[in-house]
Amino acid sequence: MKFKPEYQFLIVSAAVLIPSLLQGVSSAANSSTTPTAVVGTVAGMPPVVDAGNLYSETKIDQLGPEVKNDLQRVYVPNLRSNDVSVIDPKTLKVVDRFKVGRSPQHIVPSWDLRTLWVANNAERGRDGSLTPIDPRTGKPGKAIPVDDPYNLYFSPDGRSAIVVAEAKRRLDFRDPKTLALQYSIEAPNCGGLNHGDFSIDGRYAIFTCEFAGTVVKIDLINKSLMGYLKLTVPKTRFKDSVKSPNPLETEICTVSKGMPQDIRISPNGKLFYVADMATDGVHIIDGESFKEVAFVATGVAPHGLYPSRDGKVLFVANRGSHAIHGKKKGPGSVTVIDFASNKSVAHWPVPGGGSPDMGNVSNDGKWLWLSGRFDDVVYRFDTSNGSVDQIKVGQEPHGLTVWPQPGRYSLGHTGNLR
Repeated sequence: MKFKPEYQFLIVSAAVLIPSLLQGVSSAANSSTTPTAVVGTVAGMPPVVDAGNLYSETKIDQLGPEVKNDLQRVYVPNLRSNDVSVIDPKTLKVVDRFKVGRSPQHIVPSWDLRTLWVANNAERGRDGSLTPIDPRTGKPGKAIPVDDPYNLYFSPDGRSAIVVAEAKRRLDFRDPKTLALQYSIEAPNCGGLNHGDFSIDGRYAIFTCEFAGTVVKIDLINKSLMGYLKLTVPKTRFKDSVKSPNPLETEICTVSKGMPQDIRISPNGKLFYVADMATDGVHIIDGESFKEVAFVATGVAPHGLYPSRDGKVLFVANRGSHAIHGKKKGPGSVTVIDFASNKSVAHWPVPGGGSPDMGNVSNDGKWLWLSGRFDDVVYRFDTSNGSVDQIKVGQEPHGLTVWPQPGRYSLGHTGNLR
């Protein structure tokens, strides 16, 4: 089968690609300049320090005083065993495991960085809850009943916790401490409402609609829905039957719509990147015009998106299966996208196959931690060369968080800090 030019990088040995391409990323970084523009933000939101890099306060070792005494741990929610595995990142050993509510999906740092919330959405049930973890001790507190908390975010001004009630197609804005309901915004055409990110100034958010193949834009000031955008479907995608580390083969993309997953904003705040597990790439959306402007092919079933500590590249976790419940040892991988050029610059298959899903980057920027959704493991990728360590955890690990993280405040998910 003939490969399109933009896909050819994926079938070259990673050992050949990585040294030269990462050097190119470094050169691009050195040529950048710090802008002097001032970003006006919504009332109560911390100021944007660098308009050219909204991740400027999450660089290596920029830990705030609130988190410096927190335990260094990786917290892993295990969806099917209804518990959390706790990993010591220095020893790569599981040092604790405790039960939480039903169907824990993500572990989410609070806006003030003082609580890690386990989102137990009780799939197909009515007993959803949020379990607090004290990051100083690593121990859980008493769960608080909450309706359908598939995911959790926080408004940029810190005044609301935003519970993503996926099955209800609704965003529930709650008191960030007591979780008492403040108000809701319904998104009736957003099937699979699950992940979001916020504009550089805090005026709006964009959330993904997994089962509708769309994204939805939310006006945070007027508390209203602004509209939907249907994502494009490319002509080809990758075969998920091919075993890593064999070359990835393409096939005709016969799906009628995508399955968008995670979403992250670009360092300059202009673009949003949307991982799509059905079309095997990342859609790039202009936030202001709310139009798709590009698509980058990455690997089989992209899921999680994580900026590097210097804000120069985006790590894309490719889960290795187009199916919601995939098989073990699929062609899972990580693709590295250069923010400056919006091109893929490296591709790291999981040796022997795997299923990288959700996670985050370590405080020192050296490691990318990702759950192995269908393989009951956690991966630790070396961000300099893509080598991988694996740690056995519970059943079906999902949205893990690495703690502590650098930054001033958390917007939610597995650690979207700014």
